Amino acid sequence: MREEHEFFPVEAIDWRPADPGVTERVLSRDPDTSTLTRIARWEPGLETSGVIRHDYHEEVYLLEGDLTDLTLGRTFRTGDFASRRPGMPHGPYRTDEGCTMLEIRTAPGHST
Repeated sequence: MREEHEFFPVEAIDWRPADPGVTERVLSRDPDTSTLTRIARWEPGLETSGVIRHDYHEEVYLLEGDLTDLTLGRTFRTGDFASRRPGMPHGPYRTDEGCTMLEIRTAPGHST
């Protein structure tokens, strides 16, 4: 089950390494599934490789910066939003100036 938290200052959570070139603040997580809510920060110049697919529903809201989907040839910016069902192909990506995003992952069969 997802952790329970009342309002708290997000800045109280330290940034920690997630993937190469990515740091995160995990706001909420279900330790038994892939369900989580996090703020992810990508370093300027980061480029991923390969098309991504995963087994969870994912929602992403760009809080700041740019994110280019190299398959689509489109750049997304602050205020853009994505909602992806499990298995939906997306990416690879590049960010020129870096970006910060709110990401919500929900495991199949679970609600947010």
